[in-house]
Amino acid sequence: MARQPEGSAAVTAKELLERYAAGERDFTETNLTRADLSGADLSGVNLSRSYPTWANLAGTNLAGANLAGANLPGANLTRANLREADLVEANLREADLTDANLTDANLTEANLTGANLRGANLTRADLRDADLREADLTGADLTGAVTWLGNRKVVLP
Repeated sequence: MARQPEGSAAVTAKELLERYAAGERDFTETNLTRADLSGADLSGVNLSRSYPTWANLAGTNLAGANLAGANLPGANLTRANLREADLVEANLREADLTDANLTDANLTEANLTGANLRGANLTRADLRDADLREADLTGADLTGAVTWLGNRKVVLP
């Protein structure tokens, strides 16, 4: 069993969904290691600095969510809706983002090393200083995405 990160509160997927349904949105620094939240509607949730490591978030609606500094290595985000999500400094190393919607998402300084972004929609996503080494961007839509080329900001056509 994964050790709970120091300072984080362990919450089961069921408990998070119940609290979210009751109107709670702030789950900052929550430990959700290996949680199954697939298909859930968590739009607008605050999971900043949380630990959904190896979590199943396939098909989850995370539109407008705050995932800044979240630790998501190996997470399954296949077909997840991350439209306008804040993923600044998020760790998405080896995460599966196949066919995910990342339109207008902020991925500044995110770690996407080895991430699967096949078919992902990254339209107008902010990728400045994001680490995309070994990421698979096959078939991804990068229209209007922002990145850096040397020391110049570049908006992709």
